[in-house]
Amino acid sequence: MLKGSCLCGAIKFETAAPPQGVSMCHCGQCRKQSGGVWSSAYVPERELHIEGEVNWFASSETAKRGSCATCGSFLFWKANDEDTISFSLGAVDGPTGLTLEKHIFVADKGDYYDIADGVPQSDT
Repeated sequence: MLKGSCLCGAIKFETAAPPQGVSMCHCGQCRKQSGGVWSSAYVPERELHIEGEVNWFASSETAKRGSCATCGSFLFWKANDEDTISFSLGAVDGPTGLTLEKHIFVADKGDYYDIADGVPQSDT
């Protein structure tokens, strides 16, 4: 069971499903919301159990982002037309046991760092 929470503990989440798509997103929206790169994985939405009230923000016409209204932790990303939900790996309590699979939206990355870990990169 993988468990996580926001900084203040008002929102907790857990899943027994194996996380997929372990990635680091470098898009402008993730950088603005997280203050840097956003690391996430996804599971089927029905397999992620969330406790607490998530503040959802429609960040585009195709997706929304979920955060804690109290502490501001950016916890979730959900495409409108998919049955999966991404969760913040930084919010996981304890080790994840996961391995980074890819860097995404690297064309939008900040100019103040390089990606030099040898993990595959894509512009989308």
